[in-house]
Amino acid sequence: MSSQPVRTTASLALSEHEAALQNSKAQRYLQLMLLVLAAGAIYPILYLRQVYQPTMLDVFHITDSQLGYLYSSLGTIFLLSYLPSGWLADRIAPRLLICFSLIATGVLGLWYSTAPSFQVLMVIFGGWGLSTGLTFWAAVIKRVTMIAGTHEQGRFFGLLDGGRGLIEAMLATVAITLFAWFTQTRGEPVAAGFKLVVYMYAFLCIALGVVLALIKDPQGAAVTHRAARKRSNVLVDLKTLATIPELWLVAAIVFCGYQVFWATYSFSAYLHEGEIGLTVVMAGTITTLKLWMRPIGGIGGGFLGDRYSKVSVLVIALFLAALSLLGLMAAPRISSHVLLVFLVLFIGILTYAIRGLYWSLLDRCNIPVETMGLAIGLISVLGYSPDVFLPLINGYLTQNFPGVFGYQLYFGYVAGMAALGGFAGLALRNMHGFGVSAKALTPIDSFAWDRSKR
Repeated sequence: MSSQPVRTTASLALSEHEAALQNSKAQRYLQLMLLVLAAGAIYPILYLRQVYQPTMLDVFHITDSQLGYLYSSLGTIFLLSYLPSGWLADRIAPRLLICFSLIATGVLGLWYSTAPSFQVLMVIFGGWGLSTGLTFWAAVIKRVTMIAGTHEQGRFFGLLDGGRGLIEAMLATVAITLFAWFTQTRGEPVAAGFKLVVYMYAFLCIALGVVLALIKDPQGAAVTHRAARKRSNVLVDLKTLATIPELWLVAAIVFCGYQVFWATYSFSAYLHEGEIGLTVVMAGTITTLKLWMRPIGGIGGGFLGDRYSKVSVLVIALFLAALSLLGLMAAPRISSHVLLVFLVLFIGILTYAIRGLYWSLLDRCNIPVETMGLAIGLISVLGYSPDVFLPLINGYLTQNFPGVFGYQLYFGYVAGMAALGGFAGLALRNMHGFGVSAKALTPIDSFAWDRSKR
């Protein structure tokens, strides 16, 4: 008899909890949309090489190796920034960090458009490393983790990566259209066309940063942020994180999967090589089409992960990416451009599915919410360390093994890393209890549950 009122109270509390989640759904998706816009606008200006690498070498009068040094310096700043980035995300409102990052990145882009010397380019890329690594990355990842419900992690991270990919694809399509019109239709120099592209991205970042500065944080995020800010012992938090074995496997998966993404930056230059022989515009168009696969891969992979198993979908994508990169190495023997385009687009889908899924594994690692930002920083330090050495490997191979052979060696190495990531995913899947749905509530669930009890 006495148990009946308890069940009724629990049922009412659960109903109120569900109602609270429903009421916050629109606000959470609005916040996600703003994060998608920010992430989709800020990174393309850093990685114009994936479409305009031959043009960049001509405009800045630098070699492949020097371009590799630029991206290696960017990666080094990223590596040094990720851990303090997580610390900042636990203590400073993510909205402020994101706004600063957008405006600073845009201002540096205006400086970049002047085609400065190599020494100045090193300074600009270092500044970009701070504005997109130190003050931006962990803030975005933590915000998504906070606003996503328990069973929404896969789709929210998939929507983040797929949505920002859609924004990037739209912007890249506009950019390559402007570039082609300016250089081919009007006959202007490629330097002028490239400057126009940089202007477009730089002014967009600045404008978006100003707009986001006017948007207030949601109530749940503000409450969670104030609670997390009370923690200050970084060494104790790091010791706690170091005892979580799942975290290390997630870091290994990010480390391997991120290198697959890096390989796509070289597709344009690879397709432009003499033995394949595509024009700069044609190679750029194909790689721009690849960007349109990001919404398909990111969003589709996220929903499949929530529907079935995030780890299993990720493992399949990693092994397929390894096989596909081996197939791309045979591109000089592929006479059909249609088949070549299909292969590039398929790799794009797999790449973006991987990117859309590996951060969604955080909810399975039993990470305390007050150290979530620090955990993101720690995983990023390890997982994104290829930013430092991979450009050097790419520059060395393409410089010392001219033509397609250097790129084939590079793609072969990345294929091996993709397979290694697949095995790390299998190990994670086989860990006791990892395949079971997470029992802990995410921050948004905890906030709604707490509000339902008041």
